[in-house]
Amino acid sequence: MPELPEVETTRRGVAPYTEGRIVRAVVVREARLRWPVPADIGQRLAGQRIQGIERRAKYLLFHSARGSLLVHLGMSGSLRVLPGGAPQPGRHDHVDIVLEGGGVLRFNDPRRFGCILWVEPGETHPLLSRLGPEPLSEDFTGALLMRRSRGRRGPVKSFIMDGQVVVGVGNIYANEALYLSGIRPDRAAGRISAHRYDTLAENIKQVLTSAIEQGGTTLRDFVGGDGKPGYFAQQLYVYGRAGQPCKGCGGLLREQRLGQRSSVYCVTCQR
Repeated sequence: MPELPEVETTRRGVAPYTEGRIVRAVVVREARLRWPVPADIGQRLAGQRIQGIERRAKYLLFHSARGSLLVHLGMSGSLRVLPGGAPQPGRHDHVDIVLEGGGVLRFNDPRRFGCILWVEPGETHPLLSRLGPEPLSEDFTGALLMRRSRGRRGPVKSFIMDGQVVVGVGNIYANEALYLSGIRPDRAAGRISAHRYDTLAENIKQVLTSAIEQGGTTLRDFVGGDGKPGYFAQQLYVYGRAGQPCKGCGGLLREQRLGQRSSVYCVTCQR
């Protein structure tokens, strides 16, 4: 699934080609995504200028004077900017946003777990209403994690992946940040000290920033807005490396399931 760095990479990839452009038409070939694409989406967006593109958690908001297009890439979705005279759409090319002056923003989603919805001006969509702070913002700190973790007995990995605590810390980057912080993923969130949460918050920021700078993590289904994969996978310390040597101590990395997600860690370097 595209995580926060992949979505931010997509935003940065499509923004130069779409911001300030007027939408000529919206072509919906398949409306049956995770939620149905609104039937009047073309009427709402056609003729509008895309004033800016914002990322909130793993959602993209294409703002216009009439409202905002809300896009989620789901498990396997992608957005690509294609030149004028774009190639014929493929089986999974569900929506095209046709731009004046040439060019198409094409939404592809083989599994159809993504969404394209509409937000009225001045409103907050219910999908966004209960989200926690952005992990790269000043609002996200070790003190916030410390405060919200008190009394929690569940594993810290599940805690930092809770979108009401902090948004966008998906499975890959939770594994990596916990390793860099020396914290076992199954340790109870409420049993971690303030100092260790300071370290964890900084490492979450570091891991996400590095991944964004390198275009996200190369996954089977993910490509950025330019159609190219990311390359952060080359630097992964633990994710996907169960049974391989720890890059820190050389011991074999172990794997367990937490919240139905794979958690890989080193019993020596993480405690």
